[in-house]
Amino acid sequence: MKTSQQIQECFESYLQSLDYSRKPDNLYAPVRYVLSLGGKRIRPTLLIMAYNMYADDIENVFSTAAGMEIFHNFTLLHDDLMDRADMRRGKPTVHKKWNDNTAVLSGDGMLVLAYRYLSLRPASDIKKVLDIANETFTGIMEGQQYDMEFETRDDVTEAEYLEMIRLKTSVLLAACVQMGAVIGGATDEDARRLYDFGEKIGLAFQLQDDLLDVYGDPLVFGKKIGGDILCNKKTYLYINAYLLANPAQREELDRWAAYDGDDPDAKIAAVRAVYDAVGVRRLSENLIRSLFEEGLGELDKVSLPESRKQLLKEYARSLMNRVL
Repeated sequence: MKTSQQIQECFESYLQSLDYSRKPDNLYAPVRYVLSLGGKRIRPTLLIMAYNMYADDIENVFSTAAGMEIFHNFTLLHDDLMDRADMRRGKPTVHKKWNDNTAVLSGDGMLVLAYRYLSLRPASDIKKVLDIANETFTGIMEGQQYDMEFETRDDVTEAEYLEMIRLKTSVLLAACVQMGAVIGGATDEDARRLYDFGEKIGLAFQLQDDLLDVYGDPLVFGKKIGGDILCNKKTYLYINAYLLANPAQREELDRWAAYDGDDPDAKIAAVRAVYDAVGVRRLSENLIRSLFEEGLGELDKVSLPESRKQLLKEYARSLMNRVL
């Protein structure tokens, strides 16, 4: 079996070897740019590692993994446009480097490319792969719509938020694990357990991402800190801070939510001060830990020898060791 690092190195070489040299170049240049920015390639790594638990010829699923990674980067490209984000992985976003229209069209092109690579499977696999992909991609769009709607709502609940991030983030990680296992020959029961593993890990990962957006180091995180606060996103942190806040603190949160001045750093600092005062960071960290352990519990139930699951378990743990 291959380690996560070996898989990432082999897959990255494959991904960068893909040819996007068709014309017009201004359609494909942003695609090359986005995929050249790197990243940890978490989703394709999960897919390949899940497959590798059942089969050794990991190159067999590189095209499938590429399809899922291209789709993921398509969603990031459009998310950055909708959020008006300036930076992604320490570099200018596509709409900043080019323009809004280019970001829309090149993102659409990436969606088509994702399906092209997902379809490079034997006939016996195609329906299974595309059924998983179609359900997953639909859920991600639903999650994004909820995310946008939540920005203008004042009554978003914790349960609604967790469902939104399940759809927007967790289902893609879960689908990658499931897809790799299914192609590798996993039983239906094991594929379900692995999906549940990926979903729990995905929830924990997104909650940690929200935490990093407030408390992380921008040099490590790869983008500016405080974007969720500036966009008035109803994150787990914000929802619970509002519930735990006293009247004066709620008034402070309301005041900054309506703020349209030219001092974003002041808004970030003020909202973070309320988070600190009510202790919502620790609340979030406890939930992250609980979800992560639940995910590992699902992996433990998979009917494979522990030696075949160990590398995936170690990789999952590494995902939760990002620096705050």
